[in-house]
Amino acid sequence: MTGADGGEDGVTSDGPAPAHALMPLWAVSLGWEMERGRQVVVSGQIRDRWWFDGSPVPFRELFVNVLMGRGAEVVGWWDPVDGLTFPAPGHQERFNALVAGLPNADVTPSAAAPDPAVGAAGAPEPSGAWSASGDSSVSAKPDRSGAGAGTEDDGSPQGGTRRSAARRSAAAGLLQPRAPRRLVSLEDATAQVRRLAAHSGAATAFVFEDVDHALPVADPASAQGYLRLRAAMADAVVPGAAAPGRRARNAVLVAVGDLSRLPGWFWQEDPRVASLQIGPPDQAERRLWLSLLRKDFRGHESATRHDVEALVGATDGMAGWELDALARTSQLRRVEIGRPDRLMQAHRLNVSVDPWSQLDGAVMAQAADTLKLSVIGQHVAVDAVAAALQAAYVGLDFGESGAARPRGSFFFVGPTGVGKTELAKAVAKLIFGDPTAYARFDMSEYQQEHAAERLAGAPPGFVGYDQGGELTRRVQERPFSVLLFDEIEKAHPAVLDKFLQILEDGRLTDGRGQTAYFSQSLIIFTSNTGTDAMSGLLTAENGELPYSRLRQHFSEAVEEKFRAIGRPEIFGRLKPGVVVFDMLRAHHVVGIADRLLDQLSASAQERNQVEVVFDRPGVHAWIMRRMAVPEQRAYGGRQIRNELELLRSAIVTHLLSRSPPPGSRIEVGVEGAGEVRVSTVGDAVPDSAGVLGGDGAPLVGRVLPPTADDTPERTH
Repeated sequence: MTGADGGEDGVTSDGPAPAHALMPLWAVSLGWEMERGRQVVVSGQIRDRWWFDGSPVPFRELFVNVLMGRGAEVVGWWDPVDGLTFPAPGHQERFNALVAGLPNADVTPSAAAPDPAVGAAGAPEPSGAWSASGDSSVSAKPDRSGAGAGTEDDGSPQGGTRRSAARRSAAAGLLQPRAPRRLVSLEDATAQVRRLAAHSGAATAFVFEDVDHALPVADPASAQGYLRLRAAMADAVVPGAAAPGRRARNAVLVAVGDLSRLPGWFWQEDPRVASLQIGPPDQAERRLWLSLLRKDFRGHESATRHDVEALVGATDGMAGWELDALARTSQLRRVEIGRPDRLMQAHRLNVSVDPWSQLDGAVMAQAADTLKLSVIGQHVAVDAVAAALQAAYVGLDFGESGAARPRGSFFFVGPTGVGKTELAKAVAKLIFGDPTAYARFDMSEYQQEHAAERLAGAPPGFVGYDQGGELTRRVQERPFSVLLFDEIEKAHPAVLDKFLQILEDGRLTDGRGQTAYFSQSLIIFTSNTGTDAMSGLLTAENGELPYSRLRQHFSEAVEEKFRAIGRPEIFGRLKPGVVVFDMLRAHHVVGIADRLLDQLSASAQERNQVEVVFDRPGVHAWIMRRMAVPEQRAYGGRQIRNELELLRSAIVTHLLSRSPPPGSRIEVGVEGAGEVRVSTVGDAVPDSAGVLGGDGAPLVGRVLPPTADDTPERTH
């Protein structure tokens, strides 16, 4: 075979050509290994589409052409479905003729211990396996019963009855030559291939595909099958009709998708067996692919070389079949080749509706106001997030690489219970309008180094390899998502390394080789790093810590944390998205309490069909007294909910003890002394049980006012 520049199999005087229209480089390497006289185990992209002589062809067609170009007179292909077949015309007939011309197998039974399968004349009896002539005919067995030769089994003379005549007719049919049977089983095919490969009468080549499915490694019985196959590879000789100067042996090759599914000793222990990994097309090969398929893309007439080069870079990791499908996507989705970012997005996501493109510009302009309705007291954080979302909506970024990165990446840091998780949920609702678009990953579950496999999946050969990773599977199923990685500081540094590729390239490949793309996702990390020093800061600032001082403290704490674990490069990518949340201020307590009270009222209306009305001024005064101590506010909104738990318990007790009918109105208030009172409007008898801590009522809960030198506590 001659390449585009005259070299044999793409070889020039200076070495191999980088890529040309004859065939890919792995096919050239295959020819070299065969020229060295080695058998080859090919693994990797054997389901992909490649090219041969300037045209896209399937893997099998290319492989057969390489073997025929090496002078093979017969090329056979075995797989678990069809058995041994012959892809090239005339090779089946040539194979049958070669098998028929093979000498008989030498079987010499021992004189001391005659083989029961050997007849009286000393010749081996046919056993149903392939005979030397390629037939599977059955011969009549010699009579060992001692009965006369002229009698039938029932003692009647030969030729004397119709029954005996029918038997003779059936026996005569058995003695007629039959067509060679089809070699379906791997054992039969290996035995016959071994005989042909060990005979120098003709140049033969046989490929065994997917033997890992026929011989599972987990089955101990499979070892014998691999030994027979390796023996066929080792016994192959140089064909007598080989071209001058060539010493390649008859080829017995193996093609599998995953090399790890074969036993290591099968291909590692024999220097005459080489392993050849077929990966996705490299940059030069993708450039050739796109030049062959260029006319199939929309807008190819006006595309420049720069447009094609941009698409070559964007298609990194794509297989040949995917490049062909990319051209079809260009026509179906009406995206020109000059817009590689939009083309790749349309191809990978395969959706007709892009939530980002469906957003209303007016809604995005008011994003900050919308988010502030869900998160109270975090104006600086909300404004920073809204500005980043608006930039993602408009689509402005630095260079073309920004199209592959996530739409936004944030690092929320600050005191606990101030709305970091709540803001992530609000963003998911604003952008995608679907609460299920929010996914939370608790990074406290990833404290061990091996936990990194949970995100991207276990490597081949390990437990859980078939399932993929939790993160990659989620993004493959729901590319439009808000991904929250909670308490990221608790994750092992090896887990953090997974995020480098996500933040820089916007993709992550799992253990199965499938790639998840994050270009339409929002990545949010949350952290409480620096919270342990809050008490000292509050003491130093007399309980009132300015936001500027708070922001400086948490920013420095986060940077120091990443330096301490040896991952400053991650912080460098996250630094523009670091958002410091403010601590809970006193004037925000009432707003958060009102929201929690509204949620209690809505829950009672939905579940019990009763209206719960709170004495808001009394509750406000009480909760402000409870949260007056700065140490209380250090726990954020969660502490307000903890305090309001007393009101919820009082309502539950009232519903259970009084069983108000649907449509009733329940009033809840807090007395000045800290006693919670619950009553049903319209009761003729005062509800003494509704007074918590009153005379004659069970003490369900009593709130004690905070003291100046002690943290408020709740007694029961």
